[in-house]
Amino acid sequence: MLAQLIDKYKWIQILLTLIIATIGGVIFQFIKLPIPWLLGPMFFVLIFSKMKGIKLLWPSKIRDTAMIIIGYTIGLSFTASTFIQIGHQLPSMILMTFLLIVFTIIISIIISKVFKLHYPTVLLGSIPGGLSQMITLAEEIKDVDFTIVTFLQISRLMMIIFFIPLLIFSPFFDVHKNSILEPILHSAASWSGLFPNIFIFAIACTLLGILGKKINFPTALLLGPMIATIILNLSGLHGPPLPTIILNCSQLMMGSYIGLLLKPENLTNKFKIILISILSGLILLSFSLLSSIFLTHLHAINKITALLSLAPGGMDQMALIAKEVNADITVIMCYQLFRTLFIFILVPYFLRFIFKEKGTVKKEG
Repeated sequence: MLAQLIDKYKWIQILLTLIIATIGGVIFQFIKLPIPWLLGPMFFVLIFSKMKGIKLLWPSKIRDTAMIIIGYTIGLSFTASTFIQIGHQLPSMILMTFLLIVFTIIISIIISKVFKLHYPTVLLGSIPGGLSQMITLAEEIKDVDFTIVTFLQISRLMMIIFFIPLLIFSPFFDVHKNSILEPILHSAASWSGLFPNIFIFAIACTLLGILGKKINFPTALLLGPMIATIILNLSGLHGPPLPTIILNCSQLMMGSYIGLLLKPENLTNKFKIILISILSGLILLSFSLLSSIFLTHLHAINKITALLSLAPGGMDQMALIAKEVNADITVIMCYQLFRTLFIFILVPYFLRFIFKEKGTVKKEG
């Protein structure tokens, strides 16, 4: 009877997902795991969604709301002096992005030969350029397996989101969670301090996010609110910081959505593809770690900021982690944004050229 009700009413599926995600967040916070309200919901929703008789649902519009909140909080961190600092690091952004792309291409060649998989499929599944961009490009390439591309992209993202916080709180970085979180907890806003300015920012962030989505701007619901907040802040209208509970809710909304994305049951050769996803994810994570060490020698930034700047995960997830550990979010977002735009604008043309030379691009008509 209960299973029939869950199947019939979507709101029950959403409510069940919310309950499971909240339990995950509470448990992860209780056992003092890093980023509990992102990792807890993501892990619990993923596990419960694979159980027989349980049907979970988390609409993308809820995730979109989280993206707007995250974009707003990122925008608050940008000041006029920030852009001067970023200008000094532009050559490093170009270098690090170029090295990541070249490394990904080489690793994809090796993996495709060792595991005897279609090279364009492995490459499109490995490039950290966002699932939507890679799927669009995959439609133009012959014999690309969309299921494998989707699985590799999502599994890498989940690995990065889960392992990066654990790595940050490992002995390698020599940080203590309490000392990192203390500035955030003390700077958390009160509800009374939100009004009336929050209404202006909410309208501007939402409108610019929707506009960005209409014109197919990459990660529009994150970058639109971020740009709107920066413009309003620089114009003299200061946005209020958000209370901790709102930030936790945005993490839950994001984590729940990610937890439902991974669908290994759709794969034809599960063991091999899962092994490849783990291997490629670990290799890319190791490369990012080594690159971040190199970056700390080029610029006066700490290891955590460098790692989050170069991690091959999504901008929104890296922003959440950066806020949680009090890293330099402006530097992180600029590196992540530059890589996203670079991959979004230039990489598809480069890959089309490579695959066209090999005769794997579909001919129009």
